Amino acid sequence: MSNIEIKKRLINKIKSSKNQLLLEEIYRLLELEYDNFEILELSVGQKNAIRKGQLDIKKGKTLSNEQANAEIDQWLKK
Repeated sequence: MSNIEIKKRLINKIKSSKNQLLLEEIYRLLELEYDNFEILELSVGQKNAIRKGQLDIKKGKTLSNEQANAEIDQWLKK
């Protein structure tokens, strides 16, 4: 689908929508394209945690989704 076709379809959907929340969300998403994003600086601790996680992945120290959910469930029960 071409950009022009996408724009036409979006315009038609927006014109016909009566859903206030949907329209507000579309507006918010469109504004994101033009906003200047703030660059966040990570702390030394955050950077170290990321490096540790990357190293764990390389070493194969990972959990399946099911294992992670089970651990979270156990943690929440405490």
